[in-house]
Order: sequence, then C-alpha cells, then structure tokens
Amino acid sequence: MGFFVTTLLFFAIGFLASVALPFLYNKGPSDNLLHVTLIITAVVCCWLLWAIVYLAQLKPLINPILKAAGE
Repeated sequence: MGFFVTTLLFFAIGFLASVALPFLYNKGPSDNLLHVTLIITAVVCCWLLWAIVYLAQLKPLINPILKAAGE
C-alpha cells in the first residue's frame, strides 16, 4: 500500500476509535476527553513510527555494498 492510503487508514482507525469510545466506555466528560486525547496521541505516534520506517526504506541513506560475482 502506498503512503497516502496507509495514512488514510491510520486516520480512519483513529477517528472510529475516538467516536466509538464515548459510547462504549462513558465515565464522564473529563475522562472521555482524556481517553480521546490518549487515542489521538497513540494513533499519531504509531503513524509517525510507521512513516519514518516506510520513508527510511524508500530512500536509504546508506547504499548496500555489492560484491563482485567471482568473490
């Protein structure tokens, strides 16, 4: 999958989790705000980790050293 498609997937998962949480686990306005904030933070951190790994593999800083066929 491409970068854009996976970014949309992360956004959709974060949005669905943020919308579903108050209905599934309602403890009051302050707890709901904390839970939604934690979900958004977790999704952004996971996306950032995935994006860094994906982009590092897309254009590596160090090129592999190829050996000659006779060695």
